[in-house]
Amino acid sequence: MKVHFDLRHIEAFRAVMMAGSVVGAAKLLNVTQPGVSRTIGLLELRLGYSLFERRGRRLVPTAEAEALYREIEHVYIGMGRVAQVAQDIRLQRAGALRVATLPALAQWLVPQAIAKFQQNRPRVVVFVQSLPSRQIAELVSTRQFDVGVVELPLPVPAIDIHPLEPVPTMAVLPAGHRLAGRKRLSLNDFDGERMVLLSAHSFVRYQIDAAFAAAKVAPQVVAETPSSSIACAMVAAGAGITLVSKWTAEPFAGPGIVVLPLNEALVSQYAIIFPADRARSLLAEAFAVDLRSAMSIHSSSST
Repeated sequence: MKVHFDLRHIEAFRAVMMAGSVVGAAKLLNVTQPGVSRTIGLLELRLGYSLFERRGRRLVPTAEAEALYREIEHVYIGMGRVAQVAQDIRLQRAGALRVATLPALAQWLVPQAIAKFQQNRPRVVVFVQSLPSRQIAELVSTRQFDVGVVELPLPVPAIDIHPLEPVPTMAVLPAGHRLAGRKRLSLNDFDGERMVLLSAHSFVRYQIDAAFAAAKVAPQVVAETPSSSIACAMVAAGAGITLVSKWTAEPFAGPGIVVLPLNEALVSQYAIIFPADRARSLLAEAFAVDLRSAMSIHSSSST
């Protein structure tokens, strides 16, 4: 037959085991001695066996009581662990964070923000995935990711969008290119140049094409790619020059690659997104703060 007892019975039994007497248990629980005695008696009645033997003023636990106490301690230890985890979550010291970012920011900016985020949260596990912006928005909207970093505009409705500061478009050139010695470039400088540009269906490419058309500039497009990181890698391989956002271009700057600003105001607009109609996790909000901080630091250091 199944035994039925509640937490009050367990607490009284555990207190007697810890204190070694009803008097001590009553003090631990801040209740009366008769109340503890009645609770232990009721527990023994429901269990169908004795838990203690009285020897003078002492209560000596039976072998059955010792076995039961060991199991109860496992429960209390588990409850203690749950309480600790609950506190760690409240203080952002534990838990998990799922981040989706577009490839343009996955090379260094988002990883730097994650590294800063984890400095004070070493037990927080972060899962990071690099995906196209549209797919990120869909996954965040269905709560498969806690936070996303995307490029605007986006048509997905079920997300909460927080735009970041606009990021200027930069020219990326091989160090030996005839334009590499300039301090700044203009769109007119690209007329007839071999260029690696983003795919024609992207919003950034639409902006670039519109700017070229307005300036009556006709570059020679030799390659297209949906990834701005691949475009920069192709420049490094000598395929041509490209136009990408500052956050994509900067990691490629080095002895063989030159990154230059433009006179024209071409920008990329990024945003942090969360699932709509849902309380955000504290970890997701903390990561968003660290990402904005990383962007601000790098913006000020390069101006």
